[in-house]
Amino acid sequence: MKYSTLGTTGLKVSRLGLGTTTFMGIFARRSPDESVRVLQRGLEAGITLVDTAPSYGEGLAEEWVGRALRGRRDDVVLTTKAGSYAPETFDFSPARIRSGLEDSLRRLGTDHVDVLCAHDIEYGSPEQILGDVLPLLERLRDEGKTRAFGVSGLLLEPLRAAVEQTAVDVVQTYCRYGLHDQSLVGPAAGWRARGVATVLGSPVAMGLLTQAGPPDWHPAHPALRAAARTAAALCAGQGTDLASLAMRYALACPQLDAVLTGAGDPDHLDRNLLAVEAPPDPELLAAVLACFAEVSQRTWPSGNGAWPTSNP
Repeated sequence: MKYSTLGTTGLKVSRLGLGTTTFMGIFARRSPDESVRVLQRGLEAGITLVDTAPSYGEGLAEEWVGRALRGRRDDVVLTTKAGSYAPETFDFSPARIRSGLEDSLRRLGTDHVDVLCAHDIEYGSPEQILGDVLPLLERLRDEGKTRAFGVSGLLLEPLRAAVEQTAVDVVQTYCRYGLHDQSLVGPAAGWRARGVATVLGSPVAMGLLTQAGPPDWHPAHPALRAAARTAAALCAGQGTDLASLAMRYALACPQLDAVLTGAGDPDHLDRNLLAVEAPPDPELLAAVLACFAEVSQRTWPSGNGAWPTSNP
């Protein structure tokens, strides 16, 4: 396993971390025992970064993480979020953030988390997030409820604003660096220069960059879906798989401090672990990147439209 430090926080993390959005059941149903086995297998393999949120399964993911970490809390950098407590339902009020964090700590079986992020900040207003929420998270850090704080989301402009106007430690985004979209590189380099860490979730873009293709609910534009199908067929013809290439590509990015992976079972996790040590094949990589070269819509809308943005 390879390791890095999250910005100036002093928190040492594995380059490959475990995300828990798969525990929501959005791809397939997962049992508690199976999910706990995945987490424990990751710990055995040297993974030290575990990310979750109260909205993942409406608290179930945090409960299962807490179960997996019994007696091992100090072995991991544990991150969770505030502001969303059910899928696509947001409440950034100070009272709810405080009560939601206490609920998260109870489910996780700990008295503090290592990183607390405001969840998908494009669903709040700039005034609320920058003026109220992030100062509150900073106070929660000072109170010892978290060791660091940050923001998460899909849209890059709100994340940029948070870094430039507040004292966040960590930015977490998803689907914004991959075979289909490299728009995160410039912002992440700038954030690193400020001492702010960047963590990428979903390097396979919520199933877009897989041999099976994305689920029906996936918001990708038809042209992007078509390019991904072409890339998957190209990889299959070379005896490999698009998801494996996507994992290797993300892990090779020097601007990223960590990459989160979800895994449905221990074998799936083992396949992802192989990507830590082996960079992508350069010829295949060039051919796959070319599949997306003519696609103009590399991402999709998110949020409530309250943030000014030059980046969809």
